[in-house]
Amino acid sequence: MSSFRESDLYAPVRDFLEGQGYSVKAEVGYCDVTAVRGGTLLAVELKPTASLRLIMQAVSRLETADSVYIAVPADAPAARRERSSLIRLLRLLGLGLLLVDTESGSVSAVLDPSEYRPRKRKARRELLLRQHAELAGDPNTGGSRRLGGIMTPYRQRALRIAALLRNRGPVKASEVRDELVEPAAWGILYRNVYGWFERVGKGSYALSPRGEREVAEWTLRGGRAGVSDDGGGGEGG
Repeated sequence: MSSFRESDLYAPVRDFLEGQGYSVKAEVGYCDVTAVRGGTLLAVELKPTASLRLIMQAVSRLETADSVYIAVPADAPAARRERSSLIRLLRLLGLGLLLVDTESGSVSAVLDPSEYRPRKRKARRELLLRQHAELAGDPNTGGSRRLGGIMTPYRQRALRIAALLRNRGPVKASEVRDELVEPAAWGILYRNVYGWFERVGKGSYALSPRGEREVAEWTLRGGRAGVSDDGGGGEGG
């Protein structure tokens, strides 16, 4: 059985899809991998073995994505001993199959999704497309959502504000809004979802002790997404 972890599958799958012209990002919404090319939305679910849970997750993604694949190591038990049965099942469900070589990292598309599609959920599809567009860069690793949290568009916006406060000290919410061109600055500061901010005067905010501890670590993670240490970069959403 493969010793690959779920997150180890992400880089080969990302490179494979980017080679076909897709914009690829990890852990957007509830998908391990989302890929967009033109108006086409593709989703990939990653697992170290082909399991019922994986297939059920992939089926649920058909409600929003145009094409859905599962990606497993080529030496996973089901991929080696029961490949024909697995392919037959996936074809009936309208799913595709990507096999990742655990030694070379190469990816083979052994089955493309069929034409079968359940009824689309337009609102959820539009939400997933918006989340993909708003997430600056590709700061997450597919399959790692529960290992310390993931970067989201909202967290990126909060980080930009936190970086500004760390470098400037207390700043009025209106100044944050104008300098970062962030219309939701006041709401992000006031709601303080991550506990990073504290009010120090009328309309003025500074970093909290928790913010001082956590923002540096998250800013390093956000480097791939253009979240800089001075509060610049990144994309609003």
